[in-house]
Amino acid sequence: MAEQIKILLIKKGMTITDLAKLINTSTQNLSNKLKRNDFKMSELRDIAEALDVVFETYFLMEDGTKI
Repeated sequence: MAEQIKILLIKKGMTITDLAKLINTSTQNLSNKLKRNDFKMSELRDIAEALDVVFETYFLMEDGTKI
């Protein structure tokens, strides 16, 4: 997820500091999470909302069914 978040930041013309402010965390905390690639689902939803994108999470079955 960290790589996707970095790509989104580039596409949105934002910095880690910009995103950190939008999700009410410190730049250092967000930077550490990006280095560890360690995000809770709630944090990913907050990031998606802050970046005005859709975050979808599901399991994809062999037959294509999303759960």
